[in-house]
Amino acid sequence: MKILISEYMPESGINRMRKIAEVEYNPDLWRNKQELINKIIDADALVVRNQTIVDQEILDAGKKLKVIGRLGVGLDNINLLAAKQRNVKIVSAKNANSVSVAEYVMAVILTASRPIIQAGEDVKKGNWNRKLFTGNEIYGKTLGLIGTGEIGHRLAKRAIAFGMKVIGYDPYIREFDYPFSETGITKVELAEVLKESDFVSIHVPLTNETRNLLSTKEFNLMKKNAIIINTSRGGIVDESALFKAVESGQIAGAYLDVLENEPVEKDYFLLNSSKITVTPHIAGLTEESQERITNIISDEIMKVLEGKESLFLVSSDF
Repeated sequence: MKILISEYMPESGINRMRKIAEVEYNPDLWRNKQELINKIIDADALVVRNQTIVDQEILDAGKKLKVIGRLGVGLDNINLLAAKQRNVKIVSAKNANSVSVAEYVMAVILTASRPIIQAGEDVKKGNWNRKLFTGNEIYGKTLGLIGTGEIGHRLAKRAIAFGMKVIGYDPYIREFDYPFSETGITKVELAEVLKESDFVSIHVPLTNETRNLLSTKEFNLMKKNAIIINTSRGGIVDESALFKAVESGQIAGAYLDVLENEPVEKDYFLLNSSKITVTPHIAGLTEESQERITNIISDEIMKVLEGKESLFLVSSDF
């Protein structure tokens, strides 16, 4: 058997899979579609992150392909319907990076509220500007969640521990489900999340329904001091409308870990705003989460190839 890996994967997972199969590892293979097509012809499994576009052409070429392993949770780079039609199973590391993303958002909230790094750099310049770097408490502030799944409720627990009020919009979660009945999130409609929140954190997949979910109309509902945090997927926030809203003072700023087109070019217009911080899709990237994800995907791919059941199979109900 052959396992093809087209993006970065820690060595521990690669070595695990070498116990049962030949493994071809090329972390830059995603950049060359034709080479990927040539190599997938005799592959039984493909391992990807979010850069490899597994479209119908790739799946057509992978005639021996039995399983795709996604090193993460998002699936918008994989043609799920085409995979289903070819009976290609998909395993993802569901929930494996939830803690990392939740901690990233808390770090953003604290960073936005207390400019400690800037204050330290200013002191190095010989200044002592206590008034300039006064900052704000997050105690008593409102965190609004768009999406209250695994990441959302883990984030809510941490925010509540800091004394924040947490409200959330999620049409797929009911009042008596865990996030609302046990975690302490108050269920509200999207408009209320936008109107009431000091911080709005996005935790939904990119679909036809969520594309440009936040645009000019939504920004106009928000507080002037509100900050948007997107660790979910680029395309959910209308980037042009966001830039205008931030620069006009309609909202205070944004922290974006994901963009519609990645990696970002150095002259991309969002980078021209001092009120928008862009990070390189790292919210779920910690040493712990990567080890967890690697072990899950390598183990589950081996199970599928050996004809065993996997608890991490992506549902085919789409």
